[in-house]
Amino acid sequence: MDRKKFLTYVGTGTVALAAASTGLDGIADKVGAKGNFHKPMKKTPKYGPLKFKPIEPTSKDDLVLPKGYQYNVIAAYGDKINPKGETFGYNNDYTLYFPIKSDISEERGLLWVNHEYVEDLFVFGKKIKGDYNASQIQTVLYNQGGSIIEVVNGKGGWELDPASTHARRVTGLTPIQLTGPAKNSKAVGNVSTVQGTFANCSGGKTLWNTLLTCEENFEYTAGAANLNETHYGWAVEVDPFDANFAVRKHTSLGRFNHENTCMGLAKNGRVVVYMGDDKKDACVYKFVSEGKFDPHAGKKNSKLLEAGTLYVASFKKGAWLPLTVGAVREAAADDKEVLEKFQAQADVVVNAHEAAILIGGTPTDRPEDVEISPFDGTIYVAHTNNDRHGNMHGHITRFFEKDDDHGSLEFQFAIFAAGGIQSGFSAPDNLTFDEDGNLWTVTDISSSKLNTTIWKPFGNNGMFVIPTHGKEQGVAFQFASAPNEAELTGPCFTPDEKTLFLSVQHPGENTENLANPHSVWPHRRDNMPRPGVVAITGF
Repeated sequence: MDRKKFLTYVGTGTVALAAASTGLDGIADKVGAKGNFHKPMKKTPKYGPLKFKPIEPTSKDDLVLPKGYQYNVIAAYGDKINPKGETFGYNNDYTLYFPIKSDISEERGLLWVNHEYVEDLFVFGKKIKGDYNASQIQTVLYNQGGSIIEVVNGKGGWELDPASTHARRVTGLTPIQLTGPAKNSKAVGNVSTVQGTFANCSGGKTLWNTLLTCEENFEYTAGAANLNETHYGWAVEVDPFDANFAVRKHTSLGRFNHENTCMGLAKNGRVVVYMGDDKKDACVYKFVSEGKFDPHAGKKNSKLLEAGTLYVASFKKGAWLPLTVGAVREAAADDKEVLEKFQAQADVVVNAHEAAILIGGTPTDRPEDVEISPFDGTIYVAHTNNDRHGNMHGHITRFFEKDDDHGSLEFQFAIFAAGGIQSGFSAPDNLTFDEDGNLWTVTDISSSKLNTTIWKPFGNNGMFVIPTHGKEQGVAFQFASAPNEAELTGPCFTPDEKTLFLSVQHPGENTENLANPHSVWPHRRDNMPRPGVVAITGF
């Protein structure tokens, strides 16, 4: 380990120091030959050179890309998405592309886009003082959730098809079913259907071609709309192609500030879902289904998410601890208040964070996106930052499951990359992979901190490419820079990797006066900053 990399680890806090002190840098190569924590390649990466010349940090009010690359704004807040007149929601986040196969063109598909929250000034034209009225609550709920839009790569590049019969909204007003142990339980008020989904941050694709959208900072909207908080904080399944597929919240996956999900298979055929809880001193989780995946069963496999075991990661033990009511009650010992609270598995999943800490789950530094490498099966976790422990710039953790098995209950971990001026990025957030084995990450530096001393060198938030193998493993190269006060979120490649879909969220979010916005992206005639989703081409 060289001095620069060692100093990088020193700056990331206790968990990172544990990894550095055990010499786990490059563990996939060093342990794989004689240990049992290295997973063989599933796909063969091309390991080609970077396909772009990295850009420098900038504070320009635009989506800045390397030479040879360009973007089209596909949809922005308020745009009509279908003949019914439904509109694109606010603060778009996670994107997921589903190709539509046809004789006419394969460059057409459905794009799911999350909508995380609203900003009063841009939605209502003013900042709301006090409580929302009934009409405003409806607007707040409608502009969250998700949009299903149809996109096509035409002569002028990618664009939205407003005549789509597939396009529709799933919002904070949509009736949604509950599945799993919390359904009809006392813990959620004895209900099986709840109103809406909101605070939708990131998500994940299932093995049966549906999606899971995740509810993160749900407390504010639930409180403002006077809704039961226990009905939010779940992973929500949607079929973008089938409006008759009941939208459902899978309570077996736990309730917390979900960032995303990432799905894989255990060696015994059971479905495994990795998840992060995006708040300070929160945990990393995985769910292992009771039943086994059937590749011929299609969407019937959704039932697998209704029964299984939820686990929390103990970094101290290198173990996945089962979050069962028995384990929680045992850990509670003679604490009558805790024993009263946790009487059934429904109580555990509804109060997953509290239960996880009680049984020994490790509190970490805002675990956001979790992704499985398609090349070696290792798991990458973006720990964005945690100023409570001096981890100002965050880091990316890499998990190695024992015996290369996602169903294993033992793991090793390493710090793959750490944020800071030595690496050129700060606050890693969403993750994705390309065919060359590179990890792509976007950053989440708070707009209020962008001009603070230790964050000034990074300019605006950006997107970075980090090789996972070779001499430049763990080194970040900047691909994009966001408009002023914006965050880039939800990167998603088309299958041929010729297009990258990306969300531009909350441009100009610190604006106090509509007549003097801090950003005017996407540079429309009204000069109002609008969150939007783009298609980047030139690959």
